Amino acid sequence: MSIRWRAPGRVNLIGEHTDYNDGFALPFAIEAGCTASVQKVDEPVLRMRSAQRDDPVELALADLRPRTGGWAAYAAGVVWALREGGAEISGLELALDSDVPSGSGLSSSAALVCSVTTALDDLLGLHLSDADLLAVSRRAENDYVGAPTGGMDQIASLRCTQDHALFCDMRSLEVEQVPFDVAAQGFAVLVVDSRAEHRHADGEYSQRREGCERAAQLLGVDALRDIARAQLGDALAQLPDDELRRYVRHVVTENDRVERTVDLLRAGRLTDIGPLLNESHASMRDDYRITIPELDVAADTLVGAGAIGARMTGGGFGGCVIAVVDQGVVADAERAVRDAYEANGFRDPGTMTVRPGSGAHRL
Repeated sequence: MSIRWRAPGRVNLIGEHTDYNDGFALPFAIEAGCTASVQKVDEPVLRMRSAQRDDPVELALADLRPRTGGWAAYAAGVVWALREGGAEISGLELALDSDVPSGSGLSSSAALVCSVTTALDDLLGLHLSDADLLAVSRRAENDYVGAPTGGMDQIASLRCTQDHALFCDMRSLEVEQVPFDVAAQGFAVLVVDSRAEHRHADGEYSQRREGCERAAQLLGVDALRDIARAQLGDALAQLPDDELRRYVRHVVTENDRVERTVDLLRAGRLTDIGPLLNESHASMRDDYRITIPELDVAADTLVGAGAIGARMTGGGFGGCVIAVVDQGVVADAERAVRDAYEANGFRDPGTMTVRPGSGAHRL
């Protein structure tokens, strides 16, 4: 018997690089996602294939080790994490099919991991809680693959609901569904995929995470989430170098922007979130320094074309820019970005509109 589950990619409306600082984030699921079809087999092996790849992988269950498995490591990591948690698995076959653009910053890896996690939970009759599903999916990425993600991507893929953004407290892991029905208000979320090669993303990500942890230690707090916006000036004065000051300034102000955005959406004031999106992009550009020219040009061009706000989304150094735009100017905004990319000698960008969708679900 084959079981099929689908888990979505996500757009992070605001709240970047706050998750591993125990902070706040506001992602929403998108329609693009990954479908995992799983079934038991009689041999003690894990067979994995992807509709997007031509190199199926077979591993002996006894040989599953962290940091092994190439592209299939994300799926293998789920099986490993479940077995480490006590699940009895005698042999599996997994088939994957994803339409989340890889490397775009829309969380294709979380979509894969969460689709496999939920499908195996169903197939094996484990009845894992929401917290356990999250823990397994995070272990697969953090401990098996070795990707230092903060957990926001997996929470979004598992728990989002249609026409809502998910207000995530990354310390308590509590979430709130915040109304974000952009279509009903005559708007659209436009995603521009820069199609730029990610530049030093892995090392730069680790550098910033380690810098934030060092700053928290120097400031005597458990995480940068514990620095309130009103305390920022005093905190910055205690730090020894500009790099750490920039990191802290971004995280503290970004947490504040998330909370202010949530307040506006609760009040039905969608059009007022634009300046906060713009400020978020400027902070990632100037303080956290994770944007690249393709992202900056896209964000500036979209605002110039009438978007109420635009910002980079994802880990940075490539990937996507999102903008909230009136439905009537989407085509003009897309055209403006393509023209700007051509004028700057960039690769032709990809564009699509997305609507907040549902989290992982059985097919």
